[in-house]
Amino acid sequence: MKDRHGLLTQPIGRVLLNMSLPNLIGILTILGFSLVDTFFISQLGTESLAAISFTFPVTLIISSIAIGIGAGVSTNLGRLIGGGQADKAKVFLHDSLLLTFMLTAFISMLGSLCIGPLFSLLGANDSSLPLIADYMFIWYLGAPLLVLLMVGNQGLRATGDTRSPAKIMMLAALINLILDPLLIFGIGPFPRLEIQGAAIATIISWAVALSLSSYLLIFKRHLVEFADFNIERLKCNWKQLAHIAQPAALMNLLNPLANAMIMAMLARIDHGAVAAFGAGIRIESVLLIAVMALSSSLVPFIAQNLGAGQTERARDALLLSLKFILVFQTLLYLPLLLLAEPIAQLFSGDPQVVEWLSFYILMIPAAYGPLGIVILMATSLNAYHRPMSSLVLNVCRLFLIMLPLAALGSYLGGVKGLLLALPITNTLMGIACYVLAKKISEPEQMKHTQTYTPEINKKVKGS
Repeated sequence: MKDRHGLLTQPIGRVLLNMSLPNLIGILTILGFSLVDTFFISQLGTESLAAISFTFPVTLIISSIAIGIGAGVSTNLGRLIGGGQADKAKVFLHDSLLLTFMLTAFISMLGSLCIGPLFSLLGANDSSLPLIADYMFIWYLGAPLLVLLMVGNQGLRATGDTRSPAKIMMLAALINLILDPLLIFGIGPFPRLEIQGAAIATIISWAVALSLSSYLLIFKRHLVEFADFNIERLKCNWKQLAHIAQPAALMNLLNPLANAMIMAMLARIDHGAVAAFGAGIRIESVLLIAVMALSSSLVPFIAQNLGAGQTERARDALLLSLKFILVFQTLLYLPLLLLAEPIAQLFSGDPQVVEWLSFYILMIPAAYGPLGIVILMATSLNAYHRPMSSLVLNVCRLFLIMLPLAALGSYLGGVKGLLLALPITNTLMGIACYVLAKKISEPEQMKHTQTYTPEINKKVKGS
């Protein structure tokens, strides 16, 4: 595979910018997906909105699995491409997609059989359970499509192509936006399916997007090689994938878990603070979009350059990204000093909630620069084949520093004391991660990075 997108040769800043802008659009599209579904379902009434809210933890787990597998694909594929091992890269992607389908199909089948007991355990009442079942049974049928789509798009990004996945997700979001009101409310010739219609609209949009992604991967870019069944090759490639995917998936579940624990602390002090914190998390997802977009670009960039033996270029890209995000997030914070209260008033008319949310907006984003450094460092450690270091980094930040500081802060200063623990933690960890970035290197012995080589050419069809 040629260096079509310049990851190995062109100026670092220009390449990362060209890759990150489409990622930015893609992330906005994904955020819009959830907002559109929630908005239209909310028009059906409180019961329907409550039902869809109960589904979020379950759908988050499936998405975290997809993100974890995608991280493994992006890292390993990038290394193989950068190292000039195109044939191995194609077979590795084939094996990864096969495992993805089998795993998500099994989880979806199991989930569809356990809808009642699972959501009863989560606290759903008798009026919500039928609505949840209507939505989740269909959602589970389409879950393998979503995960294959997310992993396939990561395969495209591993080559340096971030524009195609962004366009694919934009089309999916547009289809979902059009079909949602038609199927939910029964407009024109369409039947009124209510919450079930939202699930069907979502699956149709995923199916179309997956078809386009598959066309690009298989027929246009020739990134997938359909290999004969070989248990040794599959075990080797799946082990290599799991080395990154397992810690990455677990890492993506840590933040929601930590946020849930902080909400529990806040609930003991003031329920208005819980509402403010929930709104603050939504604001945070918007303010950190640039960090997310850059992290999606940085992993394949570093992986390809490490695969090509260009370790200095990989480190230079990491350090440049850390400096950029620190400056960018600091500049982004400055307008919030003036707009904190007006923004808070958009989310609530309750004076107490506005007070807590205004404090959140003034304090927490002040450390989004250091937090951006932590996020970029954590994702880059996957590219360096140090996934456990990435997991340990987040465990230390959330459970050894942030939560104990939050407990102490709530004891000494109530809501404000608790919230102050967040920027303090992020600042300390940002400094530590920048120091770590200057010393980062690959493991001396990368036991899990060797793809299956014996007779691989004999096992690939048409070779």
